[in-house]
Amino acid sequence: MTPIPITLRQPVDTDGMALNSLVERCKPLDTNSVYCNLLQCSDFADTAIAAENAEGDLVGFISGYRPPARPDTLFVWQVAVDASMRGQGLALKMLMGLIERVSQHGVQWLETTISPGNDASEALFRKAFRLLDVEPVTRVIFSRENHFNGQHDDEVLYRAGPFSITSKSFTAK
Repeated sequence: MTPIPITLRQPVDTDGMALNSLVERCKPLDTNSVYCNLLQCSDFADTAIAAENAEGDLVGFISGYRPPARPDTLFVWQVAVDASMRGQGLALKMLMGLIERVSQHGVQWLETTISPGNDASEALFRKAFRLLDVEPVTRVIFSRENHFNGQHDDEVLYRAGPFSITSKSFTAK
């Protein structure tokens, strides 16, 4: 399989509708409102990354933020990769590219939540933690019963760091 050329870039507000469509196509991701996606692409653009193909279509996106109480932390909210791009390491390329960018602003910790059984997310973050040479600490942060009224799986927090990024470029391994 020949890799499809992809451009990684910081999102812009006009990506909001395309992001909404991408997330809808990436089941079982939780969808958000278009307005939320517009904010992810504008107010949170510094902690997000977009991937577009040669035709300019949005084929990947990672949204995140720096929690106000932990500005040295990147919390990855959602990772979306279009079905046409799966199996090519795009999620890892986006994640490591985003980590490289935010580390220039003092980020040394990576957090995310993953529902048990989400093998793709677990594999992605295991690879990222290995590249960063850190081990995650995990705990249930939002439980099915206490936070989701039994209607959503637990969300397990993965927190790892501190890491140090030198001027190396990460590649999928």
